[in-house]
Amino acid sequence: MKAIQVGLLGIGTVGSGVFKVLKRNQEEIQRRAGRGIEITMVADLDTERARALVGDGVAVVGDAAQVIANPDIDIVIELIGGYGVARKLVMQAIDAGKHVVTANKALLAVHGTEIFEAAHRRGVMVAFEAAVAGGIPIIKALREGLTANRIQWIAGIINGTTNFILSEMRDKGLDFDVALKEAQRLGYAETDPTFDIEGVDAAHKATLMSAIAFGIPVQFDKAYVEGITKLGAQDIRYAEQLGYRIKLLGITKRTPVGIELRVHPSLVPTKRLIANVEGAMNAVMVQGDAVGTTLYYGKGAGSEPTASAVIADLVDITRLHTADAEHRVPHLAFQPDSMSNEPVLPMSEVVTSYYLRLRVADQAGVLAKVTGLLADAGISIDAMLQREAGEGEKQTDLILLTHDVREGTMNEVLTKMQKLPTVLAPITRIRKEELA
Repeated sequence: MKAIQVGLLGIGTVGSGVFKVLKRNQEEIQRRAGRGIEITMVADLDTERARALVGDGVAVVGDAAQVIANPDIDIVIELIGGYGVARKLVMQAIDAGKHVVTANKALLAVHGTEIFEAAHRRGVMVAFEAAVAGGIPIIKALREGLTANRIQWIAGIINGTTNFILSEMRDKGLDFDVALKEAQRLGYAETDPTFDIEGVDAAHKATLMSAIAFGIPVQFDKAYVEGITKLGAQDIRYAEQLGYRIKLLGITKRTPVGIELRVHPSLVPTKRLIANVEGAMNAVMVQGDAVGTTLYYGKGAGSEPTASAVIADLVDITRLHTADAEHRVPHLAFQPDSMSNEPVLPMSEVVTSYYLRLRVADQAGVLAKVTGLLADAGISIDAMLQREAGEGEKQTDLILLTHDVREGTMNEVLTKMQKLPTVLAPITRIRKEELA
């Protein structure tokens, strides 16, 4: 049977990994797919570098439109990134009747609804395993492996850069800025790390997982996003003393009143496996009603781990290339006419528990005033830690862990606390997730 012909748009870190792994494991991949899979055309602005990577036998062009226009190309791999040019090329590929494989979580999180609808109308597939958690097959697990389950919640460490920074802060007692510079020196963080450290990258991925888990449209604009830039080394230490570790989590949860979709630092009990995921590794926990809790762990980025996911998508498409489009796995797991309109909750309506760090005057009555405000709002305290003031010090840290409370209520209480004359600095608030 004639090999499936693939056009590759962008041969950077991931693209070169795809080419290398596909070539190295071609015999094994063909045995799995039932026919050969060949990259026969590559588009990259740096054509000279691209030719050096792929060698003879592969057409290299500087214009991606030439790949899409080639009638012999069956599948287009988009590895350009971003929202603009990538969106245009993906839509052109779909219009041309070509299947698409992409690692572009930003594109799908923002424009996924439009892209998936276009693909459904045209009868082609858009596969995106590599868009979430690199080499970890979490998309396939959610779409297929856990299809018997009513998914209850997902919580994931889905950004390796921030996990590396938090690991360095914990292991070496570093402040955020120092840990970020180390991450940049080692190549874990970009020169401009904003998307990572502000939680945007993780929110793109959480948005996709939420849509697949609950059968709702892709709605990145409704995600709550908070990064790690305001965390202090002292918060890492206090969390440890209380039996927790701080991780940047992407969380999506089904509740009786809607879907939670949020990314923020969270205290996680040290006894949870996910709390012990260190360095640049990723991990995703999924809670299903039938299977219980499952955990998926591995490399969330890198040339060959991400290439592994891209090639898995190529194999899936090759197997289903001639299948009736109506009998393929839906892009977002649920049939397009059966998507839910459950609302994504605003953060003010989310119920969770909290870690609060207050810098307070070391004098009598301070604790009573703080706990009194919590009690007036019906918020109970789970644990408390107070650092003893050193000799000559006139202020100290007061640490409180609360039980569950609605975020909007907590916001109101924090506003009142901040106005107390004995509270001497902005209050640090970190949400707590037991993941039980």
